[in-house]
Amino acid sequence: MAKEQELDLVEISPKAKPPVCKIIDYKKFLYEQKKREKALKAKATKVTIKEIRFGPQTDEHDYEFKKKHAIKFLQEGAKLKAFVFFKGRSIIFKEQGQILLLKLAQELEEYGKVEQLPKLEGKRMIMFIAPKKVGK
Repeated sequence: MAKEQELDLVEISPKAKPPVCKIIDYKKFLYEQKKREKALKAKATKVTIKEIRFGPQTDEHDYEFKKKHAIKFLQEGAKLKAFVFFKGRSIIFKEQGQILLLKLAQELEEYGKVEQLPKLEGKRMIMFIAPKKVGK
């Protein structure tokens, strides 16, 4: 039947009993499949992660400046990775770093929700904030 129609006999599911075959143009079938995969890939959202770095004794002005950037990142739909970096002996100010990150989380509450609370990893205390609604 496939030769009469000058098309290809393509096995769709070989594990079925009996195996399922279709009479189609194989090149066109491959093209359609690629097109479908490309459309799915285009619909998938890419998550970008933006980082903001603080010190344990970050000044109020610097904090406000970085907070504005954090708000902008969250409004654009990017995840935010805020971290406090402890240099040398400043690791003794762990509480200050945690207070700073929790304050940031509280002030960014209307723009995003906390995915991971502040957690100390080596010399960094890291917190993740995800945007509430995707912007542009």
